[in-house]
Amino acid sequence: MRGGEGGGTGVRSAGLRFVGVVLGCLSALLGALFLVVAGAVLGPWPRARRVLVAGARWLAALERSRRSVFFGDRFPSPYEVPDRRLLRYLAARVGTGLVTGIVLGLLGFGAVLAVLLVRGVVRGSLDWTELLGQLLLGGVLLFLDVQGLYALTALDARLARACFGPSERELLRRRIDELALSRAAVVQAVDTERRRIERDLHDGVQQRLVALAMLLGRARRGRDPEQADALLRQAHREAQDVLAELRDVAWRAYPAALDSLGLEEALGGVAQRCALPLRVRFEAGDAPLPRPVETAAYFVVSEAVTNAAKHSSASAVSVRVTRVGPLLTVRVEDDGRGGADPAGSGLTGLRSRVAALDGTLHVDSPLGGPTTLVAELPCA
Repeated sequence: MRGGEGGGTGVRSAGLRFVGVVLGCLSALLGALFLVVAGAVLGPWPRARRVLVAGARWLAALERSRRSVFFGDRFPSPYEVPDRRLLRYLAARVGTGLVTGIVLGLLGFGAVLAVLLVRGVVRGSLDWTELLGQLLLGGVLLFLDVQGLYALTALDARLARACFGPSERELLRRRIDELALSRAAVVQAVDTERRRIERDLHDGVQQRLVALAMLLGRARRGRDPEQADALLRQAHREAQDVLAELRDVAWRAYPAALDSLGLEEALGGVAQRCALPLRVRFEAGDAPLPRPVETAAYFVVSEAVTNAAKHSSASAVSVRVTRVGPLLTVRVEDDGRGGADPAGSGLTGLRSRVAALDGTLHVDSPLGGPTTLVAELPCA
């Protein structure tokens, strides 16, 4: 059943394309008549160019619809075509369509000759020598016609892409602009992360080390053994707290578990340090992930979980990491009050980190919750 459906779909697609080619010949004839009439009648009329452009836009819209319906082409809707490019396309399209019509006419004429040849063979009016010559000549002409028709349809598709979609130069320019913006955003995100680490070290670890030094100094100067022992116990607890906080700062900078154990174990470390109940489902398979993708996925989860614990008043967080083909999807959801600002500094930094890998980040956080963050990272 599936094979039959696939064959039927292929035949249907080929039939649509053939109808599209025939309609393209008719639209090219219509375009040629329009250009001739516009050139002969409008002539020196001051508004001739305006009328010419308006008619060209109508014909171009017709061609765009033909390409979309019969060939399945998809063009960017808001893309505006300049007048000069539109007129060049119409002129080239007229030439291509008319030549395609001639090739189709030759194919039809060849089909008629083939029918006559078969009738001659059936009646016995052709000898083998003449039949062999006719078959050889007909085969060569058929091959040339089919190749010409294939080349003309490919040229018609290239002309449509060049007119209705961005050119290769424009696509390259857009890509360069996107890379420049993403690079600047990544640099800004890295600077922001460095400032946050410096602030954590200054306001947290450094202050605790100062307190630890003061406790040790008081214990060393004290003359009461019991008081000195209590100060040393307090200093020991302070040292443990300093180590824990320093370890958290190091994990926020870069988790060493990513290098040694991989993304799944690193996310397990996030779950252990999270102040909220965190459930992690890792369904990315056993195939190794690219290191930049692992790093980006880790920081997406870490930042989202940290925001949920600090700002959302959530009671639980769930993380799901899946891989389908070349795409890794990271989904983080909490049951908090929502209202997260996608333009905030934290989410902006994550979006820049994901965009640097040609990925996308979606944030859905209505008031009242829940907040859902989905990052899609290409692994190719």
